[in-house]
Amino acid sequence: MEGNRRHVVVIGGGIAGLAAAWFLRQGGDRVRVTVLEGSDRVGGKLRASEVAGVMVDEGAEAMIARRPEGKELAALVGLGDELVDPGSTKASILSRGALRPMPEGQVMGVPSDLLALAKTGILSPAGLARVPLDQILPATLINTDVSVAAYVRARLGGEVLDRIVEPLLGGVYAGRAERLSLDATMPRVAAAARSERSLLAIARDLAAGVPSDAGPVFTTLKRGMGSLPEAVAAASGAEIRIGVMVRELRRTEEGWRLVTGPARAPETVEADAVIVAVPAIPARRLLESDVPKAAAELARIDYASMAVVTLAYPRSAFPSAPLGSGYLVPPVEGRPVKAVTFSSIKWPHLASADPDLVVVRCSLGRLGEEHVLQRSDSELISLAMDEMGEIMGARGLPRGTRVTRWGGSLPQYDVGHLDRVARIRAAVAEQPGLAVCGAAFDGVGIPACVATGRTAAARILDHVTQGRQWRDSAISVAGAGS
Repeated sequence: MEGNRRHVVVIGGGIAGLAAAWFLRQGGDRVRVTVLEGSDRVGGKLRASEVAGVMVDEGAEAMIARRPEGKELAALVGLGDELVDPGSTKASILSRGALRPMPEGQVMGVPSDLLALAKTGILSPAGLARVPLDQILPATLINTDVSVAAYVRARLGGEVLDRIVEPLLGGVYAGRAERLSLDATMPRVAAAARSERSLLAIARDLAAGVPSDAGPVFTTLKRGMGSLPEAVAAASGAEIRIGVMVRELRRTEEGWRLVTGPARAPETVEADAVIVAVPAIPARRLLESDVPKAAAELARIDYASMAVVTLAYPRSAFPSAPLGSGYLVPPVEGRPVKAVTFSSIKWPHLASADPDLVVVRCSLGRLGEEHVLQRSDSELISLAMDEMGEIMGARGLPRGTRVTRWGGSLPQYDVGHLDRVARIRAAVAEQPGLAVCGAAFDGVGIPACVATGRTAAARILDHVTQGRQWRDSAISVAGAGS
């Protein structure tokens, strides 16, 4: 402790760790915050760079607008005026060889309107005929967590699962519905399924519950979501140290000792409290000595890898302008590209930057498809160009290309995930002055990550300031409306 100031170290400079640092600084002069980031930059999976002269996100390109934490943090760090809404939200699914509109009123791929579903042509006649049986089949008992696949298949049949739900979940988690937890990935559906027999009825109720003035589902920043981390880091007032890998974390009589740097020349950092804001795999390594129960649970969280190939075409390359914001590709189609976003159609500010450019982002890689990502950058670009040629009729070469690889970047919320997270947090709670946050726990989106950072900061402020009254007054500055 430096005078009356308590030293808090945040391990990890992704958006969750940076958010934690910002909320910690609301503790005022009583807290000194240091962020240690092992890579050469902060931001984690949030990063933007130029393609053909236009700034385009390399990782997450948007955040959910209907969950407040992300937008609120952007406003609090001076980026409120940078928030922009999408110009188009109409997405399609590539099913049975053709682009077909996403069913209106769907809830994470679960249809709520049979007529709207039929109009899309996504399902075969047999697959469509299977769906309404949900309303007369016996109840599917959901007493414990089950996979998304097991529940949806039982209620609506295999085609709804394979051609609508699976690609939507794949776009979020790069995972497989056979493994993903219903409770963790579709919590509102899971909660209703405990008492309601029909999945169609659940979807109708959830769709009807969305206010007509709810606004767009997503939002982004004019300079890309990659501009958020630097703004949060600067506003936090924390000491940001990049290129500092934490190799060891151990409890001491006074708090915590961190060992950084190479083994031949280690450096120690003393802290009164620590927030571990790194993915599950390095978090397990850091916690295995003093919090072995948490480490054992973290070891069970799997991760998927993916790549984003960005192509910038002249508008003349397309025989007709792309319609909508993009499309998803079900695994059953057997294509390497799993999702396509027409970024300059979805986000008008990108089109304004160069009206003659069509910026396309192609996502490749799902859990179990690591072999696709073993190809070279030039091969991945060729796969993306082939996709644009076959599906969109694109001609000629793009003006700019970029390949961004995100190895082991997306945590998998397998069956039992919520219980696993509860056990991790219970074990961590036994250690005074320790907290965890990040995408491995309560959601992979930006607002969810920010929320975990705020919760971790609240716990640590409670510890270092030795009083809930101080913590509440500090957090209330930034937590209004969340």
